[in-house]
Amino acid sequence: MAGEEKAFARKQFGRSWVGAISYWIFHLRTPLLWLFVLVTVALGFSATRLEVQAGFIKMIPLEHEYMRTFVDYQKAFGGANKILVALRSKDSDIYSGEYLDKLKQLHEDVFFLRGAERSSVLSLYSPNAIFIEVVEDGFKAGPVLPNYFNGTPESVAHFRENLLKSNWVGRIVANDFKSALVAAVLQDTDPDTGKRLDVKQVGADLEKIRAKHESDRYSVHIVGFAKSASDIAAGAQGVLLFFAAAFLITAVLLFWYSGSLKLTFWALIVAMVPVIWLLGLLPLLGLTLDPMSILVPFLIFSIGVSHAVQMTNAWKLDVLNGADGVTAARSSFMKLFIPGASALVANAVGFMVIAFVKIEMVQELAITATLGVSLMIFTNKLLLPILLSYMKLSARDARKIKGKENSGTWLWKRISAIATPRYGALMIVGALVLLAGGVWKAQQLHIGDLGRGVPELREHARYNQDVEVVAKSFAVGVDVLNVIAESKEPAACVDLDTLEMLDRFEFFMRQTDGVQSVRGMAGFVRGATAGFSEGDLKWAVIPDTKPQRAQAAALSTRGGVSDLANRDCSAMNVSLFTRDHQAPTIAHIVDEVKKFKGALDSDKLKFRLAAGNVGVMAATNEAVSAADKWVNMALFASVGLLCLITFRSLTITLCIILPLGLSVVLCNALMAMMGIGLKVNTLPVVALGVGVGVDYGIYLFEVMRHEMKENNMTLRAGFLEALKQRGTASLFTAVTMTIGVATWVFSALKFQADMGVLLAFMFMVNLFGAILLAPALAAFLVGDGRRAPGAKLKPATA
Repeated sequence: MAGEEKAFARKQFGRSWVGAISYWIFHLRTPLLWLFVLVTVALGFSATRLEVQAGFIKMIPLEHEYMRTFVDYQKAFGGANKILVALRSKDSDIYSGEYLDKLKQLHEDVFFLRGAERSSVLSLYSPNAIFIEVVEDGFKAGPVLPNYFNGTPESVAHFRENLLKSNWVGRIVANDFKSALVAAVLQDTDPDTGKRLDVKQVGADLEKIRAKHESDRYSVHIVGFAKSASDIAAGAQGVLLFFAAAFLITAVLLFWYSGSLKLTFWALIVAMVPVIWLLGLLPLLGLTLDPMSILVPFLIFSIGVSHAVQMTNAWKLDVLNGADGVTAARSSFMKLFIPGASALVANAVGFMVIAFVKIEMVQELAITATLGVSLMIFTNKLLLPILLSYMKLSARDARKIKGKENSGTWLWKRISAIATPRYGALMIVGALVLLAGGVWKAQQLHIGDLGRGVPELREHARYNQDVEVVAKSFAVGVDVLNVIAESKEPAACVDLDTLEMLDRFEFFMRQTDGVQSVRGMAGFVRGATAGFSEGDLKWAVIPDTKPQRAQAAALSTRGGVSDLANRDCSAMNVSLFTRDHQAPTIAHIVDEVKKFKGALDSDKLKFRLAAGNVGVMAATNEAVSAADKWVNMALFASVGLLCLITFRSLTITLCIILPLGLSVVLCNALMAMMGIGLKVNTLPVVALGVGVGVDYGIYLFEVMRHEMKENNMTLRAGFLEALKQRGTASLFTAVTMTIGVATWVFSALKFQADMGVLLAFMFMVNLFGAILLAPALAAFLVGDGRRAPGAKLKPATA
């Protein structure tokens, strides 16, 4: 008899492929449960080997035209991964033996810093820190800091004279003579291990240097990519605290909503399992977490809670209607597998399209997030029904939660009127007004950073304070855009036509708004020529004769190396020191360079953008700008195709997609209002918001379509039934996720705080779009046409 019952059950559940899967899942639920447990334990152990790393190369678009220039000339002119360590005297100036001894120790510490390119280390103690003066017999050169310096008043006076004769003031010595700096370029790989240089460790080493040299009399200020990335990584470790806070908040809200400690426990466990699996798989795939992707586990947990609530709510409703635990679990699985899996695939697509940004860190984020959401199809759609099938509600538990399944019905009855043309038209008009305002404001959105210092950190962060000190003390600033002038002519740096073209370019860029100063071969040759003429400024010209030009250009070489030209003079470096690295400043300067380049590039001389830290930012901004359109197009095309496959209806697909488009426009408008630029850190927000937001529409329209087709309900009645079954759960999960990410506003990382505000906004706007705008659109696009032909419509109950 038992065998006949199994055969009957298999036949009943096997009428569809979902039913067939359901039969085998619950037929083999015990072995599958143990398999889930073993996999979780194994991957949990693997997760202990996961590392958090940040690398310079991972954060730049290597395929971009500017970065090819950067890579081609990185060895000749230095990389953009540069650090500046300034030693500032609080009560005196640099003209003392004590200060210079301190600076010497600092120079040595930076020289032996992990990953430092030792030939690039520059300070008053470097061999190329020399002065050149015009004397009666020609030129006299020597080290700025005399070799015999011993701190006596005579040697200090000699050092002062040499420094004032040099061009190092404003470059490695502050304008107020109260600080000097040590500069170094970092290598891409750790010379000791051969692996990619861990900037987090470099940042820790720099902090040790700071602690060693700071005192009541001296302060140390450190700027550069490695230090900023290290500080961001350190701040990202606080994500664990926010994760714990979100877990606690979610647990409390889940218990309040479900009324059952058991349901709360299973929902939290199932939301945590994909996080454990993800963290365990990353080391096996050779991946690490970086400061940007460290937020992904939190998002995976939030999405997991969202889907778990839908499943537990459906199970609870069936149990309260008289079904046993196993039957309710089977029914919930069959109801929610297709819409739930479709929603998770849409989430995965939302993450996946971020990979259009050709930056390794962003692509790793896309892989990590896509993998995490994909794992959720197994945990939320398979593991949770199995766990629920073992659960039984006691009479006491049933009494406690009885009635909550209908909570919000009074509100849903009123909102259901939106699914009629009369009230739907009002909602659509309101949406159009919001769209018009959003489009107008979104036009003010900039690509790139909009603040001073590092916008990922708070204004009061130590790194941003150091940036302010260095920027005010040194004339060249901390932001530089390097333009490389390439020539096919031999010894181009002494060619008259080449130097005159460079001279025109340098003059043109000096007049450009946002450029503080310009340093290039043409300007150097002018200055050297004047020097050969006893410093008479009227001779600050490019000489007519080649020997004179060669004589002047030769002075640019210090220790056999020049930062103005490579060894064979086939490439010359023009450094544009910018006022800041804000998006409008960078865009304006780059546009001006392109104008000059477009007008005067020739076969003989070509200008190539760009190197320097501003060059990296310019490339990143352009990569984000180019990818933004493709990300949005691919995102909506993919999500739309998934909805089309799921519902086989273009009108339903439009009802789900159009509110998501409005939320994207409003999110861009909010970013413009808050002064947040579109960049690597904020570009994923739209994809994440759309990927998560599509869940609400899919869950609601799945019930609406079923009720209209199978039970011959009107659109309004079907919408009301969808709100009863899915609306309360959707509202609860949206509020829960919003509260969770809203806690990020207290983060030490400004970019995390910004993401928290934007994601919270997207989650709620997408929910309101699904509940308010989507049914209004359906009133015109779908109507009551989903009923069975000839059947009598069942209106919504009062």
